[in-house]
Amino acid sequence: MNIKRFTSAVAVALALAVTGCASAASATAASTTTTAAPGRNTHMTLYSINSDGPAFQAIVTGAIGDHGQAVSVFPDGRVDPQHDHDLSLRLTRGSFLLNGAVLDRRFVAALYHQRGNPDTCSVSATMTAAVPVVAGSGTGAYRGVTGTFTLTATVDEIDTKSTCTTTGKFIAQVLVISGSGTVRIG
Repeated sequence: MNIKRFTSAVAVALALAVTGCASAASATAASTTTTAAPGRNTHMTLYSINSDGPAFQAIVTGAIGDHGQAVSVFPDGRVDPQHDHDLSLRLTRGSFLLNGAVLDRRFVAALYHQRGNPDTCSVSATMTAAVPVVAGSGTGAYRGVTGTFTLTATVDEIDTKSTCTTTGKFIAQVLVISGSGTVRIG
């Protein structure tokens, strides 16, 4: 797997906002979210399946109940294919930026030390970082949003047998960035 390609999927990733793959897990998450303080606690999940591109599907619940895309961007708003900078949450009622640089750096470092299984050409890696909302970045319903999320980025990947290295091509890949934080709007 190509580390730069791999981290571009991370976009800080900010994980990179949607998981809800198992109904039991969804039911548990829903019951946890409903006990959160209204208007403050927020959970997000970002995910990408078989893509090293800069875009993720996003779901944000709690104080922000919305969905859309998360896209890695440079500070000037251009798409960042390397995922080294911000993550733009482009939701149905507005947008805001997360500072994904720390998450990306930690994820890249974890990948350099992660050894996959050479018999199956598969790898899994996980890491966590604090990811703040970029001040003044909110638009629409999220104008004035502030806060910080603790996000965990996880990747599971199976590489082709012919390359079976961290620079090889993958057969299948799932990247999930998920976590909670406290936000204020306005």
